[in-house]
Amino acid sequence: MHEMSLVSSLLEIVEEYAQKNEFEKVLSMRLTFGRMTHIEPHALTMAFDALSPGTKAEGAELEFTVLPVEISCTECGKESEVDRFSYTVCPLCGGTAVVVVRGTEELRLVDMMVE
Repeated sequence: MHEMSLVSSLLEIVEEYAQKNEFEKVLSMRLTFGRMTHIEPHALTMAFDALSPGTKAEGAELEFTVLPVEISCTECGKESEVDRFSYTVCPLCGGTAVVVVRGTEELRLVDMMVE
């Protein structure tokens, strides 16, 4: 479960920010990640609940935005959102030369509310 290592890194980042910005507690965090990273929000929440006790982020609320997979077709020149990546067919024109342009982004801490 790579969610454990992701949360561990996230908590290290929170502690670094807490030292630099002198806050005591994180109330909430907004996170984003691409659908193709295969991060499971439920598993990420479970990992956070297991690893956050005793840290500045203990009890913080997590908010996730899962970024969709978008492809660009070199044949029709258009971008489209897809449920999952197909290596062979553009859903708009049926072209077979497609490239993933979004949806692969790793876990990112967008912002956090602190006290």
